[in-house]
Amino acid sequence: MKQGLASGRWPPGALMPSEAELVAEFGVSRMTVNRAIRELQAEGLVARSQGVGTFAAPLHRVSSTLTIRDLQEEIEARGHRHHAQVHLQRAESAPAALAAQLGVLTGSEVFHTLIVHFENAVPLQCEDRYVNPACAPGYLQADFTRTTPTHVLFETTALWRAQYAVEAARPTAQEARLLQIDAGDPCLIVVRRTFTRDAAITIARLVHPGSRYVVEGSFTP
Repeated sequence: MKQGLASGRWPPGALMPSEAELVAEFGVSRMTVNRAIRELQAEGLVARSQGVGTFAAPLHRVSSTLTIRDLQEEIEARGHRHHAQVHLQRAESAPAALAAQLGVLTGSEVFHTLIVHFENAVPLQCEDRYVNPACAPGYLQADFTRTTPTHVLFETTALWRAQYAVEAARPTAQEARLLQIDAGDPCLIVVRRTFTRDAAITIARLVHPGSRYVVEGSFTP
């Protein structure tokens, strides 16, 4: 059952088969099925409603966007499965506005990736990222179906500081299609630029469906 949840067989919020159906499917006793469901419930992977049935739990939705974390590690720490679809991975010439943001000359080569990250087969984030090749020359050689841009940049650059802009807005038509949502659905959009001590490393536009992502944090004066 856990594998079925991770693979998206039962998407978040879906009604799962009854205990009798699970007994027949897996060829085990009703007691074994009941115990397995209780264990999944304790892990937060399913929710039970008396008289109705067992449901695949909704995505946790709680993530700290203002802390730079590896999204794959964040998802797997919740006991869920991460996978990514790479839609773009190439070198491009930087137009003037982008060149200014990365601190390079207009027309200089920059690296560009467009990746959609999934949690339990549900699109969670559309990551549109540009990277300064001087800071991460091997960036385009990474296999982003196996690792994340954040992980690669953590491993190969010396992160010194970051700047953020966070807004609630509608996605572009392309982002809506990649995230499998309607064009009018609200999203949480983060534009994040990170730096070494004296150079811009990367600028990323991170788009999250509003129903699947929440910013959480704390402050101690």
